[in-house]
Amino acid sequence: MRTLIVDKSGSLSIGEAPMPKYGEYQALVKMISGGVCGTDVKIIHGKFKGMTFENDYPLMLGHEGVGRVVEIGAKVTDFAIGDAVLLPFVDPAGDLKSGWGAFSEYGVVNDAAALERDGHKVGSPLFPDCAYAQTVVPPDIDPVDAPMIVTLREVLSSIKTFGITPNSSVVVYGCGPVGATFIRCLNILGAHPIIAFDVDDSKLEIALRKGAAHAFNNGREAAVSRVREICPDGVDFALDAVGHLPLINQSMELIKDRGRICFYGVPADNSAMIDWNKAPYNWNLCFQQFPRKNEEGEAYNQVLAWLRAGVITLKEFISDYADFEDIIDVFDRVEKRQIALKCIIKF
Repeated sequence: MRTLIVDKSGSLSIGEAPMPKYGEYQALVKMISGGVCGTDVKIIHGKFKGMTFENDYPLMLGHEGVGRVVEIGAKVTDFAIGDAVLLPFVDPAGDLKSGWGAFSEYGVVNDAAALERDGHKVGSPLFPDCAYAQTVVPPDIDPVDAPMIVTLREVLSSIKTFGITPNSSVVVYGCGPVGATFIRCLNILGAHPIIAFDVDDSKLEIALRKGAAHAFNNGREAAVSRVREICPDGVDFALDAVGHLPLINQSMELIKDRGRICFYGVPADNSAMIDWNKAPYNWNLCFQQFPRKNEEGEAYNQVLAWLRAGVITLKEFISDYADFEDIIDVFDRVEKRQIALKCIIKF
């Protein structure tokens, strides 16, 4: 099968990989679509925690996929041939390691319900935790757009982990695909005011449409003075949706006593000098580099309820579509900041 490969130099190519093997609790899927994520970019640059050019490349990219079941293992009960399923992955094969591998023509999903019924424990070789998030896409949801559900579930579960509640005041740094999704979900959940910052004016317009009460260009304006004009005592939460470690120190001046700085995503570096000289006496720092898959799965029903009630649509978070054959060009456009929101790759 064809797959997107990043090599030890960080170069991308569409290459060949063996067809995935699947076990008795697994199903083989033919990929329908996949979402481009900032995590993929971190992996391309060798900046993803736990992956090094020396030891883990070349590897297959992609983790926000949707595939249609074409074959099932003997003990599978909750997937049927023809089902569209979220989050297929591909295991390492030969010299190719796996960066989850969803930008491939085929992938594999695990039947968590069947594994539990037969007494298997999560974390065992047969039962990876990702199984909890490998869920069927209902027929009323367009499977091409469904990779966006992965981002929505990750964001929604992270909001819960961060402890953001209705009427919380929140600063959101970054109004790209992830930041815009945070703003939309926070707005639905009743956070207020939401104050957005970005260095791209077009992204600020998106933030306001998604529900931010205020949006400022922090390349031109001082975040501290703007936030303190709106919330003199500071905000309850400052959320970095960019993955830029220096924002931790800038956020120290924005939060109120016992406020929380929330960092979402995988930073390019794994250490930072933290200066809390300008922070209140009491504050919290919460890192969420990767949501737990059971928590992501638990957020699924809420996302589906919002979609079916018309509270949100998947297309409102998607700015671009491209064919798999053009995926290398897509990543070039991502690097040049030419894609505003989510880009969906179609197979």
